[in-house]
Amino acid sequence: MNAVVLAVLVMLILSLLRINVVIALAVGALVGGLAGGLSMDKTIEVFTSGLGGSAEVALSYALLGGFAVAISRTGLPSLLVEWILQRVGSDGESRGKKLSKALIIISILIMACFSQNVIPIHIAFIPILIPPLLTVMNELKIDRRLIASVLTFGLTAPYILLPAGFGKIFQGILAENIESSGLAVNSSDIPMAMLIPTAGMVAGLLVAVFISYRKPRDYKDFSIIETEKTDTNKKSIVFSIISIIAALGVQIVLDSMIFGALAGILVIYITGSVKWKEADDVLTDGMKMMAFIGFVMLAAFGFAEVLKATGDVEELVQQAAGLISGNKSLAALLMLVVGLLVTMGIGSSFSTIPIIATIFVPLSLELGFSPMATIALVGTAAALGDAGSPASDSTLGPTAGLNADGQHNHIWDSCVPTFLHYNIPLIIFGWIAAMVL
Repeated sequence: MNAVVLAVLVMLILSLLRINVVIALAVGALVGGLAGGLSMDKTIEVFTSGLGGSAEVALSYALLGGFAVAISRTGLPSLLVEWILQRVGSDGESRGKKLSKALIIISILIMACFSQNVIPIHIAFIPILIPPLLTVMNELKIDRRLIASVLTFGLTAPYILLPAGFGKIFQGILAENIESSGLAVNSSDIPMAMLIPTAGMVAGLLVAVFISYRKPRDYKDFSIIETEKTDTNKKSIVFSIISIIAALGVQIVLDSMIFGALAGILVIYITGSVKWKEADDVLTDGMKMMAFIGFVMLAAFGFAEVLKATGDVEELVQQAAGLISGNKSLAALLMLVVGLLVTMGIGSSFSTIPIIATIFVPLSLELGFSPMATIALVGTAAALGDAGSPASDSTLGPTAGLNADGQHNHIWDSCVPTFLHYNIPLIIFGWIAAMVL
């Protein structure tokens, strides 16, 4: 069996059995490395060397967690929660509660979408916005799997479709690799080519909202982050808003989540919104909140490096090409499935494009796919798996926020729902796009 397929299967099976995803990634990497012809020592060496690639990401999330807790100490999240609770009805599924649910879902969706294209901060907003809202979600009995699905949609669909922010980067990489593989494309055609696959994600979102997770779900109320309500005043609220603006501004200008979070923390401390003597406790609490996502990202980078070192990623693509035998319909399906496997293992659609474009573009030309269909195939194949992968920040980000009180499982409450509602529709709609474009 191909080492990539085996490693991904081992990782997914262990994760579904509720084995900690960090352990699942490490065991999957070990199995994949040995199956791919690497020695035990070489596999461990490659895995270990790959950990360094995620050091910046892990530190970014740790500081963002600290920033989130610092913001909470100013009382701004409590003020937001109290404002929403005042508008929540007290009788079952009252009109007030329904409107409040809609308000929360739409607000989170808009923020997630904006984080990709308008204000490209990716998942940086999640540890700040989501944990304080958990109390409100508990009051409204909102199924957190629904919120995970909404967040993941907003973190994924916009960059696939819209050529702005992260979408500009994704589509730039897509156009560059398709052209270097032998097909000249117009960048302006990419959004149109990705319209049908994105429609699949929209369909998945609608199913999640109106069918899968529409029923109430009970959660226990826990104190997530302590806030000093007696210290909350207009001054601290204003400074906390300024700190958020500073964090976003620095992150965008310097393209660094680390220094963005640091800027926000410093504004809060310098203005006295949080006392200097509390700084250590604030950062420690925040790092605890984000520790899980940091360790998973560390293991994910090591896992991806082992898969690349085996050489079986390219072999998997070539094996799929060899099975096609001139059948366009089968070709489209196999390309998408291979994209799913590769992205599920690597955890990044951006990193998947160069791997699959070199084989899939010439193959698409040989089989007579149009340029638009080729764009749809390669783009969808790359994006597949980003939503449902345990190693993707499109699932890790939502988990980090929704599991702040320990009631949201990363695999069963984030990965499985997003896989079912987005990856399966992406395969179907991506295949349709390849056939009709």
